[in-house]
Amino acid sequence: MKSPFTYKHTAPQMEGERQPAIFLLHGMGSNEDDLPQLVKEFEKTHHIFSLRGPIVFKPGYAFFTTDGEDKPDREIFDKVVTYIRSFIYEAIEEYNLHLDHIYILGFSQGAVLAQTLALTMGSVISGVVALSGYLPDFVKDEYSKHPVDHLNIFISHGDYDYVIPSQLGLESKNYFEVHGANVSFKTYEDGHGVTPENLQDLVVFLKEN
Repeated sequence: MKSPFTYKHTAPQMEGERQPAIFLLHGMGSNEDDLPQLVKEFEKTHHIFSLRGPIVFKPGYAFFTTDGEDKPDREIFDKVVTYIRSFIYEAIEEYNLHLDHIYILGFSQGAVLAQTLALTMGSVISGVVALSGYLPDFVKDEYSKHPVDHLNIFISHGDYDYVIPSQLGLESKNYFEVHGANVSFKTYEDGHGVTPENLQDLVVFLKEN
């Protein structure tokens, strides 16, 4: 891989055929070690790529900076979307990934990016898990987008999330449904995090889709 990203990769045990992949995008202040625990059940069957955000944001890293709860720094955001898209395409080629089974799972700003990539990469992305995120207005209004009527997407949020209000997750759900995606939307009695029930539901979603 020629990508500038720092990342962790685990390969499935099976060999000799195209295999599915899950790309993981962490939240602000975290790192590439945060999310793999959520998809441990898929380590034997999927390539798993966990990317580290390129921006130092103590105690960890970030993929982009913001000037408000739903306003990413546009210049940085545009660049990181382009770089992640290139990473996914490069991984598809280098690891001979199954083109019908490419998934992205993101938490917080990772969920913002996961939803954006689903819109901009079209049929390359089969499914998305977006935990406690949102879809920026400028992505909806200004980005070049592809159809998402093939897409399965799981969107979840904590009812008491004061970092990214659950209303923004609901708006994402409505947007994707209007554009034909198959959406599963769930909320939990939680803040900005992932409850055991949330984890169970996202694992079921990935297994079913």
